[in-house]
Amino acid sequence: MDIKPASSCQFDQISLGEIMLRLDPGETRVRTARQFTAWEGGGEYNTSRGLRKCFGLKTAVCTAFVDNEVGHLIEDFVMQGGVATDFIKWREDDGIGRTVRNGLNFTERGFGIRGAVGVPDRGNTAASQLKPGDFDWEDIFGKHGARWFHTGGIFAALSETTAALTIEAVKAAKKHGTIVSYDLNYRPSLWKSIGGLKKAQEVNREIAKYVDVMIGNEEDFTASLGFEVKGVDHNISAIEIDAFKAMIETAVKEFPNFKVAATTLRVVKSATINDWSAICWHAGKFYESRKYPNLEILDRVGGGDSFASGLQFGFLSKNDPQLAVEYGAAHGAFASTTPGDTSMATQKEVEKLMKGGGARVVR
Repeated sequence: MDIKPASSCQFDQISLGEIMLRLDPGETRVRTARQFTAWEGGGEYNTSRGLRKCFGLKTAVCTAFVDNEVGHLIEDFVMQGGVATDFIKWREDDGIGRTVRNGLNFTERGFGIRGAVGVPDRGNTAASQLKPGDFDWEDIFGKHGARWFHTGGIFAALSETTAALTIEAVKAAKKHGTIVSYDLNYRPSLWKSIGGLKKAQEVNREIAKYVDVMIGNEEDFTASLGFEVKGVDHNISAIEIDAFKAMIETAVKEFPNFKVAATTLRVVKSATINDWSAICWHAGKFYESRKYPNLEILDRVGGGDSFASGLQFGFLSKNDPQLAVEYGAAHGAFASTTPGDTSMATQKEVEKLMKGGGARVVR
């Protein structure tokens, strides 16, 4: 892909999305918990943090918080992750969160037959009220510069204004020659109040016109963009990969601007045992990653975001689709072995896994 050189931009990657305070009950359930571990997390932001902490690239996030103690706690997590906070918008606290608040996400990791559970509490959040005109994209993409811009369907679904802002942002990024990636991440519960499936497809199909790298599984492509190929099942097996490839080939014919389409391939045997790999389409050819059968999962939430950040790193550093899908799959797999939404892996660990390295003790 035609990616700007690092010397021409202040940031390697910038993301647009909501960051919530994640409250994790650990091994117990939300309904019975007496204490929680606090993390930060958000589908779009997680990619920026992964690129910064694991791969050492310069990243920033565009989001909004309420100017209170919870907002500054989330900001502190962002700063610990090394992601630049230059473009964060702060909203005045009304005292009780009647008109604006920070989002919370109670998240159970799941175990065995008990699947992971997310209980978001994100009504009237500062990020959901972001709208066109809130960010100076000419300054961000024109003056500061970014090689890559990432956003996704979760943020676009938060409200009618975030959908409009996402369209504004991808147009501005394309104007300045920035690579645009988008994770479809279809969530019916989010679209329900702003027009449902019809609205989701209307918004996502408009955004898709400006996307270079489209990320999503077969359910995402079907729900968000209206594509469907008979025989594709959510738990992809070796036989069904061909049907998934047919879906991607259909999508890129309608959206010839797609330079890359990619997804993780996950067979969920239980909440703690998955078969894991990934696939990437580029320039008419498919590239499949190393397979990670019977991957033991500690916390699956954010694994897809870590895949996306590894994929981005592969293109930003090597501009090689095979390496990109390998970095993505390995990073996503490694991130699933640690708690929280974001990766705790190092680049050396990811590269060791890519080469087939095992879990022998390191001394």
